[in-house]
Amino acid sequence: MKSKIFKPVYLLICFSTLLFLFQSCKKKDDAAPEPQTGDLTDIEGNSYKTVKIADKWWMAQNLRVKSYNDGTLIKELTNATDWVADTVGSFYKKSLTSEEIGLLYNYYAVSNSKNIAPVGWHIATDQEWKDLEKSVGMLPEDIDKTSWRGTDQGEKLMKERNVTTTYWEKYNDVWATDEIGFAALAGGCRMFNGAEGDPAIQHTGFWWTATTEGNEVWYRYLDYKNKNVFRYHGSKSYGFSVRCVKDY
Repeated sequence: MKSKIFKPVYLLICFSTLLFLFQSCKKKDDAAPEPQTGDLTDIEGNSYKTVKIADKWWMAQNLRVKSYNDGTLIKELTNATDWVADTVGSFYKKSLTSEEIGLLYNYYAVSNSKNIAPVGWHIATDQEWKDLEKSVGMLPEDIDKTSWRGTDQGEKLMKERNVTTTYWEKYNDVWATDEIGFAALAGGCRMFNGAEGDPAIQHTGFWWTATTEGNEVWYRYLDYKNKNVFRYHGSKSYGFSVRCVKDY
């Protein structure tokens, strides 16, 4: 004899499963318009995606050029002692990363008068990063703070995972949603003493700004374990990723 409670129990299990899947999938705001996009090419022919955020055009990928705009090669330094001693400008390719991740530059390369940014573009300033953060909902009272700031602006800037690729490791309720097409990637960093930062991929991302604070420089940091955006200043000998903004 068939059980009279089989069908209701079965339906309840199916409903619970669907509810779990729905609650587990955090999505972008369906009402948000698709961002306006474009592309640019650097002196070496590397192509980058770009995106218009508010009234500014941003690179939607990390810089990976190995030459200044006059054709002079930027030094690639792997030895920690050489890295610490450099005050002219150098880059480093973090191990285990793809070309898409880009390169890590010390601030001497970023500020070199020969220019590392593609022609017609510049390294994003601290204020331009603040404007970017405002565009994903950071409140005015949080903008000028240091350390971890905001609510969920970090995950709104992280490149969203797709069917085949996870750009940021999943951690608890932190999601990479890429609300505005900024597509932040976990490029990691090189420490001021020449050591490589967290060698794992998909964990951290650090970006220079063009704005100094005394002998140090403002930067941004995203972490797979945190929804917010970290803002502080650090040594010019760090190796960070770079994003550029179009000149106006």
